[in-house]
Amino acid sequence: MLNHITIMGRLVRDPELRRTGSGIAVTSFTVAVDRDFGGRDGGEKETDFIDCVAWRQTGEFVSKYFTKGSMIVVSGRLQIRNWNDKDGNKRRSAEVVADNVYFGESKRSSDAGSAYGGSTGSSYGNYAPNNGGYNAPAPSYGGYSAPASAPASDFAMLEDDDAQLPF
Repeated sequence: MLNHITIMGRLVRDPELRRTGSGIAVTSFTVAVDRDFGGRDGGEKETDFIDCVAWRQTGEFVSKYFTKGSMIVVSGRLQIRNWNDKDGNKRRSAEVVADNVYFGESKRSSDAGSAYGGSTGSSYGNYAPNNGGYNAPAPSYGGYSAPASAPASDFAMLEDDDAQLPF
């Protein structure tokens, strides 16, 4: 069975970072996603407000680099939670549990280049903790660069000599 969702939209408010009793980071945020079509009379497009949650390094990344109004791309799974409200009524809510988070637009200000560790023309990788760490570089809109946890010995510089190529 498959449960995968990818959404792109703007943050409705600043992400809220909390920690569990054991210190695990969890960030909650809401993404406003425009529908691809207008209303019945062809009027304004409707907007869906989708609750999301990101855990561990992904949650810390969202709380550090995204603010209200930021364009964000979230890839993960849809989760339905059942809970009781303060009056004892049974409630259900849906949320996206984020596996990967990306920047949805290029940086807006010149000082953001240093905050993300590169110039505005660079591309960034994305961090996917559930997929074993660092993935291939993300599209030019960016993503989370993984911590330098990958051993440097896995990579070797090759000279321009074709004899050293493995194929």
